Amino acid sequence: MISPTLHTFHIPVMGLGFTVDTPIKVARFGISSVMSIVEDELTEQMRAFYSKQNQLPYKPISAAEDDYRAKRVTAYLNMVKQIVDTQVATLKALPFEAGTEITKYFELLPNHLPVKQTYLQMLTSNNLLHQQALQTQLRAAIVPGAIDVNLMSKVDKNNYSKTGEMLPAEYSDALAGLRGFANSDLDSSVVFSAGYNPRLYAYIDKFDDFFPNENGIAKKKVILKVSDYRSALTQGKILAKKGIWVSEYRIESGLNCGGHAFATDGLLLGPILEEFKQNKTALETELFTMCNQALAVKEQPLFATAPSLRITVQGGIGTANEDQFLLEHYQASSTGWGSPFLLVPEATNVDEDTLQNLATAKPEDYYLSSISPLGVPFNSFRKASSETQRLQRIADGRPGSPCTKKYLISNTEFSEQPICTASRKYQNLKINQLLNTAPDGTAIDETIAEAVGHIVEKDCLCEGLGTSALLCNDIEALRKVSKAVLICPSPNLAFFSGIFSLKQMVDFIYGRVDILNSVYRPNMFVNELNLYVSYLKKEIEKSCANITTAKTRQLKTFRENLIKGINYYQNLTQYFKKESGKYILDMLEHLLEVETLLKEITIPGETPQPTLAVGV
Repeated sequence: MISPTLHTFHIPVMGLGFTVDTPIKVARFGISSVMSIVEDELTEQMRAFYSKQNQLPYKPISAAEDDYRAKRVTAYLNMVKQIVDTQVATLKALPFEAGTEITKYFELLPNHLPVKQTYLQMLTSNNLLHQQALQTQLRAAIVPGAIDVNLMSKVDKNNYSKTGEMLPAEYSDALAGLRGFANSDLDSSVVFSAGYNPRLYAYIDKFDDFFPNENGIAKKKVILKVSDYRSALTQGKILAKKGIWVSEYRIESGLNCGGHAFATDGLLLGPILEEFKQNKTALETELFTMCNQALAVKEQPLFATAPSLRITVQGGIGTANEDQFLLEHYQASSTGWGSPFLLVPEATNVDEDTLQNLATAKPEDYYLSSISPLGVPFNSFRKASSETQRLQRIADGRPGSPCTKKYLISNTEFSEQPICTASRKYQNLKINQLLNTAPDGTAIDETIAEAVGHIVEKDCLCEGLGTSALLCNDIEALRKVSKAVLICPSPNLAFFSGIFSLKQMVDFIYGRVDILNSVYRPNMFVNELNLYVSYLKKEIEKSCANITTAKTRQLKTFRENLIKGINYYQNLTQYFKKESGKYILDMLEHLLEVETLLKEITIPGETPQPTLAVGV
């Protein structure tokens, strides 16, 4: 059974390597986190590192082995569980003395919990027998944080044998990753992110751990990362019809998040959360019925009662008041705090150079880019060493990456087997194709030069997002690898400056300390709104030259949804009981300014509203 955590926040997945070992760092303190299992070579390297560090047996799993990707994932996850279990057992046996990890465990907990009050009572008790009884009670209350994993559903390339034949579908990247998790000893959840993958969802019911046992409990659970209610309902039904219960819908801001930014059609986080709040009971009832019907057909044990259905939220949270508002007003089960933990070396892998650059960054250092080979906007950091490397490769006349890992290959414009648009091979082929369109003896025009710029903007995520884990643990020498780090923080990180301890960050989340910098910070909902307005302006600018009726309609819907969101927020401010009057007035004033701006924006292809003549 998956133990309930005592904390009200979790650390989401970040990149490939930034949280790849975060459970080893924080799970013993009851903090849940998510590891990426996309990069099996990285998990194998981390397994070798931690096995040596913890004196555990280690047998390499070669890429020449059958089903090596799934086997590597399983072996790594089993090792992480073993380490965390040992850590928790050790922690429970420690004395309640200043500086011990068992003391740290309880100091980190939110103050409102009964178990925290028991801990404080134990500290002040003068009766030795009473104190010992309370300590026994406290030790029994210790539960580790969840060791969850993340699969980007659509990062799912087909794989080939050494003779060039395509392997069966179950050997694809996503399915092998899921199999690796399903075969592991973990009692935890897999997070499906980045959209719907039919063959992945069709594969999940091949593993009994996702079905309830005789006691109505599933050993492994599914979390869906979603950006709106309709997507959650649709995907939830697809899985329920297979007898798979979605235990959590993890709502993420479309733009105010780290990594890939999946912009909605102007649907803002507040209205999305409201829709989940209003429909949670109906969602739970409908999916429970469908799920049990499917289980009956499969002759699997049924759920006696509807299992827990958690609604969590992440993306751009930046103060204790915002955190509490999400938990209380929207009845969220947990909040996700990602990018701020990049400044916490105790929790994540960020190499020293990148850490110092993040700690001293300015708001303008964070921007939404087009560097991802997936063609999805990507939150980027101007001071990342990967950006320096990308520009240097262009200057040297060798744009693009060597592309050794090939997780994001998708383009078949020049080859039968897909290649990556960030690869040197693709960029050279595409640039040459463009240059050949220019008449002989003529200069390259601005249109071609701009197109070349878009081609060489793509960068390698497979290498860059994992390198920091190797650098932090001094294991980059295990293979020849670029030392350039690509990091993808949320723009929300602009309001944090410095390097923090785990205790400082957790205390900040629970409102016990303040670590924000002096940069003016509007409410998280306003920050997201501003990002959406900027996004709309750029989309309009890109569409001006070649607008279609469908695009005009989509942009108008986008703008209308933003205005509806503003009206929702104007009403929502009455529930901000913990904010000052000035804070609320400033927010209302800003919302009015943005509403006025949006109403003045002209959508290309939009029919102007007729103006009545005076006297008519």
